Amino acid sequence: MEFKHTSVMFEETINGLELKSNGIYVDGTLGGGGHSSGICAGLGEGGLLIGIDRDKDALKAAEKRLSQFTCRKTFIQSNYSDIKEVLSDLGISQIDGALLDLGVSSFQLDNPERGFSYMQEAPLDMRMNRDDDLTAYDVINNYDKNELRDIIRDYGEERWASRIADFVVKERARKPLETTTELVDVIKKAIPAKARREGPHPAKRTFQAIRIEVNDELGKLRIALDEFLDVLKPGGRLAVITFHSLEDRIVKETFKRRFDPCTCPPGLPMCVCGKVGDIERPGKVIFPTEEEIEVNPRSRSAKLRIAVKK
Repeated sequence: MEFKHTSVMFEETINGLELKSNGIYVDGTLGGGGHSSGICAGLGEGGLLIGIDRDKDALKAAEKRLSQFTCRKTFIQSNYSDIKEVLSDLGISQIDGALLDLGVSSFQLDNPERGFSYMQEAPLDMRMNRDDDLTAYDVINNYDKNELRDIIRDYGEERWASRIADFVVKERARKPLETTTELVDVIKKAIPAKARREGPHPAKRTFQAIRIEVNDELGKLRIALDEFLDVLKPGGRLAVITFHSLEDRIVKETFKRRFDPCTCPPGLPMCVCGKVGDIERPGKVIFPTEEEIEVNPRSRSAKLRIAVKK
C-alpha cells in the first residue's frame, strides 16, 4: 500500500521553523516525509535532516520521497522521546529546530492491516511500531473492567466509558474480541441509540483511547517535549501539531512551565526560587484555514504551537 498522508498546516509549520540553510533539523514524526519535504527544500547541501519514526514503512517511504533533495539526511527507527539518545549516537549535542506532528498518518488509518480505523475490518493491533509487544487485542481482552473504563474515559473522553467497558468484558467472556468490527459492534450496543445518532462515530473516542494506551502516546509526549526543548540551540524552534485536547493540554502546559518555571507561593513580592525560563513567551496557537479544512477534513481539530529557545 502506498504511503499517503496530507501534511496539516504545511506552510505555517515550515514558516514557523524559520529554517537556516545549513541548520540541523529533526522531524520526530517523519511519516511519509510530507513536512520534511518542506524542511529539505529550505536546506542547502550543508543542512541536515534527521527523520525519526517508529514505523519501518514510514521510514522507507520518506527516504524514497526525500531522495530528490540535496541536503544531508539521516533516517532512524526510534521513538521521538528518545531524541537525546538519537542525537548522542550521531555525535550531535544541539539542533536548530524540530517538528512533532502528533496525528496518526492517513496510511496507518487507511491500511486495514494496522487496525487503527473503526471503518474497516482488521485485526485489533494499533501498534505504530509493529515490533512492540502490546497490541489493542491485549488491551481489550486482558485489561480488567476498571482499567478499560479509566482508559476509555481519560484518553477518549468518552461519557459512556463505564458501559463500554462493561459490555466489552461481558462479550469477551464468550469469546475473545479479535477484530475492529467486533469491537465496534460492542461499542454500538453499549452506547444508547439516541447518543449514537449525535456527534462523531460512536467508536471514535474508544479507538482513540485504545491507540493512545497501546503506544503510550501521552507518556512519550511528556518526555519528548522537555527533551526536545533541552537540545535546541538559542533561537532554535520546536513546532508541535496536536489533534485532540489531551495532547494540546500537555504541550500548552509544558511550554508555559518552560517559559515561567517559578515555584514561589503566590503573593510573594519577588521570586526567591531563582528558577528562570529558557523559552520565549509562547505565541498564539495557530489553526488551519477554512480552505485547508475543506480540502482535508482531518485537519479540522489540529492546533500548531511553536516554542522558541532563549
